[in-house]
Amino acid sequence: MREPDRFRDAVRVWAAGGADAVAAATVARELAGELSTVVLVEGFSDRCAVEALAERRGRDLAGEGVCVLPIGGAMSVARYLRLFGAQGLALTVRGLCDEAEEGFFRRGLEQAGFGTDLTRPALEALGFGVCVTDLEDELIRALGSAGVERVIDAERDLARFRVFQKQPAQRGRPVERQLRRFLGTMSGRKARYASALVRALDPGAIPRPLDRLLG
Repeated sequence: MREPDRFRDAVRVWAAGGADAVAAATVARELAGELSTVVLVEGFSDRCAVEALAERRGRDLAGEGVCVLPIGGAMSVARYLRLFGAQGLALTVRGLCDEAEEGFFRRGLEQAGFGTDLTRPALEALGFGVCVTDLEDELIRALGSAGVERVIDAERDLARFRVFQKQPAQRGRPVERQLRRFLGTMSGRKARYASALVRALDPGAIPRPLDRLLG
């Protein structure tokens, strides 16, 4: 796909409705001719993780006609599923969500005609993975706290993390919780580490929801 960012922007405006939605829908429909699959994720850091995994596996998502689309939170998923379903752009849709947002994805898929009474295995069979608790937790568990600290050290943030650990609110907390909180404390850090952690994983340790997403 030549203009994935333009497609993402057009779809967001279309999904939001309003005065510009009709024009945005026209642009999205024109660009969708180059697509086969849309991967819905909740936020930008999730997109970074998916694209980092594709890169380390030697895959060219744009060339394959795959677009990873952050939807700005799970509550929006039903609107996006309607746009991409049989009555919309008729594209293959896959997705990734956090455990707490699983209900939004399940209801959205059911409303869009993907099935009824969908269980988690049924979601997975449709190409929608559920992260426990979220993708950051999945990556931290997969790498282990020592592995994550090695990534933080490579990113030249280890001294900052040690200072963070000494904050009153962090003392006595498990290091895994400290790591998770640290990754989200600064704008842009969560997305940067989503990519870095994925690149650091052993090939056999990719969390299942992420591993199956691009299958």
